[in-house]
Amino acid sequence: MNIFSLPTARDTPDSQRRGEARDWLVLLTSGQATVADAKALRQWCAQSPEHAQAFEQAKVLWQQLAVATEQQQPRHFGRRAFLGGAIAASAALVMVRVTVPGGFAGLTADYRTEVGEQRRVELGDGVSLELNTQTRISRREEGIELLEGEVEVMAGAVQPLRVQAGTGWVTAARARFNVRNTDHSVCVTCIDGSLLVQVAGRSVRLGSGSQLTYDAAGLGEPVTVDTQAVIAWREQVLVFNNATLNTVIDEINRYRPGMLVLLNAELGKRRVQARFNLNQLAGVALLIRDAYGAKCTELPGGVVLLS
Repeated sequence: MNIFSLPTARDTPDSQRRGEARDWLVLLTSGQATVADAKALRQWCAQSPEHAQAFEQAKVLWQQLAVATEQQQPRHFGRRAFLGGAIAASAALVMVRVTVPGGFAGLTADYRTEVGEQRRVELGDGVSLELNTQTRISRREEGIELLEGEVEVMAGAVQPLRVQAGTGWVTAARARFNVRNTDHSVCVTCIDGSLLVQVAGRSVRLGSGSQLTYDAAGLGEPVTVDTQAVIAWREQVLVFNNATLNTVIDEINRYRPGMLVLLNAELGKRRVQARFNLNQLAGVALLIRDAYGAKCTELPGGVVLLS
């Protein structure tokens, strides 16, 4: 028998899940996690009861070490103990991530906002921009490019303004419209006037109150929407009409430091009718706890796990 062919404890499915669970906690508390990471963690935990249990065990161990090290040494020592031999690999995983909105291109964006920040930009010639949270925009010869985030555009110029977002272009001369580019999907809403959306050789004209989305899979059909709900963020309000709780939490995460992570798959499917003021998002986790009976676990960096 070749003893070198025997699996080690490190190679077993259980040990692999435990290591991956530790890596998830490292990422969540690194300050570099994104909304996409929260979605990926939910999917990882939903793979099997064993995955969910591994993360729960890692979370409990993390808390126990945090309590012990608060009494003896700085918290970062507890993290080192928790990570053990995997710390180098985990740290490398975190360090190579590019979490700036818009990726590498976002690093050199001409206009930007950070978490929870909103900003007005005057481009001249009758064009103004209202940037929402975590937005990156660059000027181009053809117009502007929305690299990531959300912007409301007021176009009143003589020459049509062109806005690139993802794989498409929005063209308007005199219009007010909202463009959102998040999670590799673009949503265009015409608030007033008319505009032209061009994606992969297809062109669709939108009038007031119309919206369409497009992504790598193609261009959707226009639908009629409540434009006031779409641009409620301009009034420091988030409005949700029959949205899933997962969607609500993902949206809230764009506006607040830290992150809410919902690990209860069934609870995430619950439909929500809600209206939140952006100045009150710090208490959202407690509202969800009280409304749905979710368990809240606080981690460093403003991360709150809801299960």
